[in-house]
Amino acid sequence: MSFVRILQVNIGSTPDLVAVRQRARQVAGLLNFGVQDQVRIATAVSEMARCAYGRLSGGRATFAVNVREQPAQLKVIISAEGAERPPAAIEGDAATARLDGALLTARRLMDDCTIVSATPLELKVEMNKSLPAQPGRVPVDLAQVSAQLVATPIQSTYSEIEQQNRELAQALAELRERQDDLLALTRELEDTNRGVVALYAEIEEKAERLRKADEMKSRFLSNTSHELRTPLSSIRALSKLLLDRMDGPLTEEQERQVAFIASAAGDLSELVNDLLDLAKIEAGKVDVTLSPVEVGAMFSALKGMLRPLTRDAPVELVFVEPPPLTLMSDEGKVTQILRNFISNALKFTEEGQVVVQLLDEGEDHVTFAVTDSGIGISADNQQLIFEEFSQIAHPLQRRAKGTGLGLPLCRKLATLLGGTVDVSSAEGSGSTFYLRLPAASP
Repeated sequence: MSFVRILQVNIGSTPDLVAVRQRARQVAGLLNFGVQDQVRIATAVSEMARCAYGRLSGGRATFAVNVREQPAQLKVIISAEGAERPPAAIEGDAATARLDGALLTARRLMDDCTIVSATPLELKVEMNKSLPAQPGRVPVDLAQVSAQLVATPIQSTYSEIEQQNRELAQALAELRERQDDLLALTRELEDTNRGVVALYAEIEEKAERLRKADEMKSRFLSNTSHELRTPLSSIRALSKLLLDRMDGPLTEEQERQVAFIASAAGDLSELVNDLLDLAKIEAGKVDVTLSPVEVGAMFSALKGMLRPLTRDAPVELVFVEPPPLTLMSDEGKVTQILRNFISNALKFTEEGQVVVQLLDEGEDHVTFAVTDSGIGISADNQQLIFEEFSQIAHPLQRRAKGTGLGLPLCRKLATLLGGTVDVSSAEGSGSTFYLRLPAASP
């Protein structure tokens, strides 16, 4: 047998209902249940016993311990069989409502409550509750529990009422304590909510300040770029006139100094152009002009544009002949991104090759790759290079000065075109920059 019976109590009269409640509390106490669990078990058993008494005669309550379960369970079986009680005793249809109410109560107070049988001539309900864990304690001796229950007398109805009053007073005291805790928690939550609201207000204020600062920065960059463009163009034009000997010959030293001026003006002009492009993108004032782009023709134009950069350098610029392909994009911006990739590759490659090619990515996307055999980029710096004004510390970097704006600008332009920019590199092993674009209109 899977369970050991401890006690059985008949339910044949109203005093028996009081006895069942008392025995349920005593059993729970001897099985080391806490005070609250004792009250819960006694209440559940009392409700089910009252329901059985109201429906049928010949009821009984059986208390047992299911020893197969881990942990062991207290099992209480309420059963009744025999003739139905007179309608006056069960108040007509109230018996069904009473059974539903008793089941609801028992299921809340016990671990589970199951109706085994409910017919006009039989009612059987089983309830279970796991015994409390007792680490380090000797297991309960069920035979001794049964002996103690037999030796314990049933108290009078008056004593049971007193006991229920004490339990009710204790429950009310606990309820008041929990209510006080709830009020304190509510006040604490209100204070927290006020703090959160204040924090959100502060965050919104700072966000507004940042937005205004970003707007002022974009406006400053735009205005400054426009103001610098004219004098820089003049300096470059005058430098070219001097280097072309339009106003007479130059000494070797004069030619060297004018070349420095022209180079510095070119670098500043590149910086101004990048700043202006970034300001336009951040202000949302960049227009994307979509048109069919012949990849082969674009490669030819880039090759002619960048050939002067490799004239005296030990670096070979190789354009892999692409397959016949036309994509729908902004040719000027695609060219600007690839030109920046190639210029950087030539700057940071002392010898070897820079290869520009079109990778096969299927029908939906087009991927351009610019691969060099230069200094490479460590994994820690591969995201840093896409931040504005960020440059990697390297001896070659000091010789090939840049603005630190080219790659951030490329990433923003690629986003405008519906694409992405990425890099694959290892320090000392060269780099490959990728531009991935949709083949159709973004």
